[in-house]
Amino acid sequence: MIKDITGLHHVTSMASDAQQNNKFFTDTLGLRRVKKTVNFDEPNVYHLYYGDENGTPGTVMTYFPFPHMLTGRPGVGEVGETQFSIPKGALAFWKERLIAHGVGGIQTDTVFGDKRIRFVGPDGDGFALIEKNEDVRAPWLAEGISSDTAIRGFSGARFNLRDTAATEELLRFMGYERAEAEGDVKRYIIPAGNGADTIDLATLPNTPFARQGAGSVHHIAFAVENREKQLKVRQALMDTGYQVTPVIDRDYFWAIYFRTPGGILFEIATNEPGFNRDEDTAHLGEALKLPTRYEPFRDQIEANLAPLAA
Repeated sequence: MIKDITGLHHVTSMASDAQQNNKFFTDTLGLRRVKKTVNFDEPNVYHLYYGDENGTPGTVMTYFPFPHMLTGRPGVGEVGETQFSIPKGALAFWKERLIAHGVGGIQTDTVFGDKRIRFVGPDGDGFALIEKNEDVRAPWLAEGISSDTAIRGFSGARFNLRDTAATEELLRFMGYERAEAEGDVKRYIIPAGNGADTIDLATLPNTPFARQGAGSVHHIAFAVENREKQLKVRQALMDTGYQVTPVIDRDYFWAIYFRTPGGILFEIATNEPGFNRDEDTAHLGEALKLPTRYEPFRDQIEANLAPLAA
């Protein structure tokens, strides 16, 4: 069994408009844009990162905003909901704020004993804010959001699957433990994790398969401390029969990828080197940062990217 995974590192989704996406996460949700760079495979498309002050693993939501991309179709074989942690008693504030910002799909309920508010992002993305009692992570404080209400980072995510058995086996191998079940949803946790340490598995046997597009999660990344531990995880996965990519340098972390039995793309990402490797913490996310191989084409790339608000 793998013992080096501490919880989520980041979640990467797709969007149809960079400016709309940037405004939603920095203004409506009050996260910090910690990096403005480009898609490594398509440099005329942004790769935007939002999180806490430092872009701490377990807090970072990232997006590929492909202009005019068709909206995805929700279904099974995908991450159906990305869940953020908020302090106890903050739900009323967030309901009022989301309504004021014109956010759709707002619903409140209680799951596994935690109060939450569910809503959809600009492209129909599935989100939830979940009240947590003992989340000591320091939040980024945007205008109009206090420390008593601010998002702490991820709580976890919900996978929508036709059948959960193989994914349960994989999660146990990755160090997760089954915590409890409620209806057709089973909860797995990483003991003593990084706060972003919960995975809920929803069994939806009669639901069509998802079609990726704007609003869909592209992949979900799990955190390990460093490259040495990442290589151990990679070998353990390969020994179990998974087809895992070589290690890829993503500038701010090192990444490996593999496809799960349920169809979801998993990444294992390192906590090193972090988002301050090419910007000091006070100015994270301000300048357009390009992978080295694209620097000679900076003028052309910048001309093809829509300007973003600070």
